[in-house]
Amino acid sequence: MILAGRALTIGYADHVVGRDLDVALATGEVLALLGPNGSGKTTLLKTLIGLLAPKTGDVLIGDRTLSSLTSTERARLLAYVPQSHMATFAFTVETIVLMGRTAHGNLFSRPSAHDRAVAARSLERFGIAHLAERPYTMISGGERQLALLARALAQEPQFIVLDEPTASLDFGNQGKVMREIRALAASGHGVLFTTHDPNHALRAADRAYLLRGGARIAEGMVGEVLNRIQLEKLYDAPVEQLADRATGASAFLPG
Repeated sequence: MILAGRALTIGYADHVVGRDLDVALATGEVLALLGPNGSGKTTLLKTLIGLLAPKTGDVLIGDRTLSSLTSTERARLLAYVPQSHMATFAFTVETIVLMGRTAHGNLFSRPSAHDRAVAARSLERFGIAHLAERPYTMISGGERQLALLARALAQEPQFIVLDEPTASLDFGNQGKVMREIRALAASGHGVLFTTHDPNHALRAADRAYLLRGGARIAEGMVGEVLNRIQLEKLYDAPVEQLADRATGASAFLPG
C-alpha cells in the first residue's frame, strides 16, 4: 500500500506554504523529511494525514483519496505523533496508550482484554511499562514522547507519521527511537518522520525528501541525496562530512 500526495499545494487560509509537491511512502519503508525551520515540513505532514486539506492536489492511500475515508478508516490506516503534546487531564500513561485502540472500537466502550494486551506490549517495547500507572502530566517530556509513540503503535496502523520524534529525547532514547523506526518498517509499517539531524536520516531512513521554502529540492535514497553539497544548499550553511574509510559510512556536522 502507498500513501501519496500528488501535485499538492499546501498551506492555510491566509497563505500558501508549498506548491507542486509530490511525495510517496510505501508500507515497509522509511522516509525522512528534512528542511530548515519554516520550510513547510509540519504543514506537509498535516496535509498527508488529513489535519489540513490540500489547497490543490490529492492525498491518496492505495487507490482511495484521503478525503473519501471515514475518520475510523483513517485511524486504522494512519497514526500521527506530534512534536510536542501537553495533556490537560492527569490520565495514566496506560490510558494514553489505550486511546490508540479507539480506532478498533468505540471511544466510550471499555477496553477489552485484547486492547490491554496490545497496549502492554507497546509500553514494553518502548521501555516505559514501569510508567503505566503514572499520571501522564507528571512524567518528563521525553517520557511523554515515548508514550505517544507507544500509543501510535497500539493503534496498529499501516502508516506512522512522526514530527521530529527525537526532539525532546536524551541521547540513549534517541537511539531507541531510531531502532524502533527501523523495526516498524521491518514489520510492514510505512514510516515518515521529520528531523533536523541528517545522521538520524542516514541511520533510520531508506529515502530522504529535502524541503526548503515549500519546494522539494531533492529526493532519493539516503546515500545518494544526503551529502555535503545537498545539505549546504538545504540549510544555507556550511556542513562537514566525515567518512569512515573502513566502512564508507558518513556522518555530518555543522561547519
